[in-house]
Amino acid sequence: MGNEAVIDPAGGEDSVNTGRRRFLTASTAVVGAVGAGVAAIPFIKSWNPSARALLAGAPVTVDISALQEGQRLVVEWRGQPIWIVKRSKAILEALPTLDDQLRDPDSENSDQQPDYVREANPELRSIRPEISVLVGLCTHLGCSPEMVAEIRPEPFDANWKGGYFCPCHKSKFDMAGRVYAGVPAPTNLVVPPHHYADDNTIVVGLDPEGAA
Repeated sequence: MGNEAVIDPAGGEDSVNTGRRRFLTASTAVVGAVGAGVAAIPFIKSWNPSARALLAGAPVTVDISALQEGQRLVVEWRGQPIWIVKRSKAILEALPTLDDQLRDPDSENSDQQPDYVREANPELRSIRPEISVLVGLCTHLGCSPEMVAEIRPEPFDANWKGGYFCPCHKSKFDMAGRVYAGVPAPTNLVVPPHHYADDNTIVVGLDPEGAA
């Protein structure tokens, strides 16, 4: 059965917190966005291989042409949720201000992202500045964190600049997937291998041609 790609809203009480093998696969309702918040739109279909091919680790080709600023597209690769997020200008400007609060601000742990992603920008952890691609599993115990994209005070952080919060054990990550210091998660969220086939198409699971 084919896989569905889903664009969903950011966290709060309406977030969907899933396990390693179960995550959002249905369309979501439209909600209001605040500041750098996220609004939902109906799910779109990605061009994915069969379920058997997915289990074998086949690349997943995703159309991001409908992805708007502040939205997250959720797809599946190797049984894992892959988050594709179009970050706002406000979020991009906030990321460098968080370095002194993070465990690995320069993404020095090479196991957490391909070299070509780190070389492009260690703070943004992305090939294109505005598009983030992450494995949506906490590096503590594999829970799926909530996306809380609004830049506003939150109960778990009065100076929250947007990011991902795991309510299971209170781990926090910024909108580049960089882990905060002093939380249970030991490392940044993983950036999977990926490349752009064209301006509107991401291939998850396959490095760019010529990448080491």
